[in-house]
Amino acid sequence: MQSNSELLRSLPRDTRLADRTAVVTGSSSGIGEAVARVLAASGAEVVITGRDTARVQAVAEAVRADGGAAHAVTADLGASPEAVRAFAREATAALGGRVDVMVNNAGVYPVAPTAATSDADLEAVWATNIRAPHVLVAALAPAMAERGSGSIVTVGSWMARTGVPFGAVYAASRAAVEQFTRTWAAEYGPSGVRVNTVAPGATATPGNAGSEAVLAAMTSTTPAGQPVRPVDIATAVRWLVTDEAAFVHGALLDVDGGLSATRFLGAA
Repeated sequence: MQSNSELLRSLPRDTRLADRTAVVTGSSSGIGEAVARVLAASGAEVVITGRDTARVQAVAEAVRADGGAAHAVTADLGASPEAVRAFAREATAALGGRVDVMVNNAGVYPVAPTAATSDADLEAVWATNIRAPHVLVAALAPAMAERGSGSIVTVGSWMARTGVPFGAVYAASRAAVEQFTRTWAAEYGPSGVRVNTVAPGATATPGNAGSEAVLAAMTSTTPAGQPVRPVDIATAVRWLVTDEAAFVHGALLDVDGGLSATRFLGAA
């Protein structure tokens, strides 16, 4: 099976998202980078964002080198609500005043046991994983609804619906995002804005590069037998924002290699 980096270097180009614009949060690496590059390969003009200016610029340059259209906008989504609204305005301006696709991917993921979770981590999860998506949708979805079209995808997690003995606050934040999706689908769907969630399983990203053994153990008994690649999440996101998914509203799409649906594969 090809690696994530190999697949990103050889993305086929098509026009299924031509003339559409997209904002992908947390797109300077990992899942967000893969989403931005896959959307761009299908013709979307994308805003790359993250806290590290050099990394944001590098991803935008990689998109452009592959023939896509990208803008680099540095932002800290854990900052104040007004700073997040300012980012929404800057991203919209970079895209010529119109955002067709919004992908809420940015997140922090402390996985310490409950008693070891610091107040700072608790606040960071609240600000980045819950408050920022709400602020961004409040800022961007009304214009989509007024035009009668748009697509919003939130990135959730298999942990939102499975009890594990660590990372309670992170898991709860992803459960909140999944409920956001259902509510926003009901709120904005009648105006032509589709809202859905993609829930990754144990995914090999730069953020957990030191946990290869843990990821391997978590996925060894799944049908896929190995960790999810960011590009696998990205292609699912792309499908949800295309016209092929026109009747998909409020859905939860697990892209986890079967992690959440199966147990004890191969047992008698």
